[in-house]
Amino acid sequence: MMSRLDLIIFGATGFTGKQVVRELAGNVIENYPDLKWGVAGRSLTKLDAMLQEISNKIGVDITSVKKIEANVKDDESLKGMCSQCSVLVNCCGPYRLYGEPVVRAAIAARAHYVDVSGEPQFMERMQLAYDAAAREAGVYVVSACGFDSIPNDLGVIYLQQNFCGTLNSVESYISTSNDVERQAFINYGTWESLIYGLAHYRELPALRKKLYPDTLPPLQPKLKRRGLLHRRGRLWCVPFPGADASVVYRSQRRLSAAAGGRAAQIKTYACFPSLLSALAAVLLAGALLLLSQWGPTRRLLLRQPERFSLGLISRAGPPERAMRDTRFAVRLYGTGWPAGADLSSPPDRKLCVQVSGMNPGYGMTALGVLFSALTILNEKDKMPECGVLTTGYAFKDTSIIQLLDENNVKFEMINRYD
Repeated sequence: MMSRLDLIIFGATGFTGKQVVRELAGNVIENYPDLKWGVAGRSLTKLDAMLQEISNKIGVDITSVKKIEANVKDDESLKGMCSQCSVLVNCCGPYRLYGEPVVRAAIAARAHYVDVSGEPQFMERMQLAYDAAAREAGVYVVSACGFDSIPNDLGVIYLQQNFCGTLNSVESYISTSNDVERQAFINYGTWESLIYGLAHYRELPALRKKLYPDTLPPLQPKLKRRGLLHRRGRLWCVPFPGADASVVYRSQRRLSAAAGGRAAQIKTYACFPSLLSALAAVLLAGALLLLSQWGPTRRLLLRQPERFSLGLISRAGPPERAMRDTRFAVRLYGTGWPAGADLSSPPDRKLCVQVSGMNPGYGMTALGVLFSALTILNEKDKMPECGVLTTGYAFKDTSIIQLLDENNVKFEMINRYD
């Protein structure tokens, strides 16, 4: 019987898939010279062209990498693909539309699975439907291994590891900046996932009730959401509607159940340099939420992303310079009690940590999903029992934070809390 590859990148000809292949072949592989890997997609011809394109860019010939034909509409091809690897890296989104058959095939083939989903409905539905099957098969299924949601999920773990006490609550602030003139910096696939997520956001409460029929006891003091607009230092901040809070909640809930500790609460915010830009973000988010609810307007959003995103989205994907020069920082402000303190007293211990780097949407995302896959390959002995897990719970005792930090995704403590 032929031995399995260590990992396969599925959806390798898509925008995100290409970034993952390039990061692996151009940077990560040098520290893993014995790694056996392959790429998969619908067309062998396109896979050949993609490998040649990346070979030309990085100056290393990767055209001999194994290529596998697989289609999300063909269950047998998916199972055949998954049976050839130890870990499948799934870059084929939106996951709401295309993710479940791949998860099902990976479990059936006893291959571990990681992806870069930022879709709470998909992730929580997969946990509800496949957690028991993944445990029985002895495989890990770990989503949100990219910019959604490693900085927040592993950031909270890093905060807890360094808190020297009991963490009660976290307020997270995400900011990005670059020196490039205004142009598109988000790929169409991300836009598509966003629109479908907004269209079906009402599914989450019922789904979560099935996933967690027993509610957590109320945590005091309760972390309240700040207003629609508030200031933090020089920045204007608004509630961040991404998947991060959902993922951190799942991690903290599972950690609390496993270890009997206290789950940390979190609220997430996005930061803008001016009041005008913050107001524009609020208005755009409200318009997208409204327009995504009806089929005709939803189809219009999907057909004309450039117009409805104010030029932030491009079907061709963001220019390389725009990605390369975009910086991100996620600051997590933690509040709680020092070790041994009375938890019924007001929390009086504070600590701020920051996760920062470059190219959040694609460079950091590629590193995140690759090191998630490599951690499963190399550090299973440090991981909890198998199942459908979050990065925070799956990798809490591994070296993934150190690996990311050594590859320019910096985890650090900030002296000034404000």
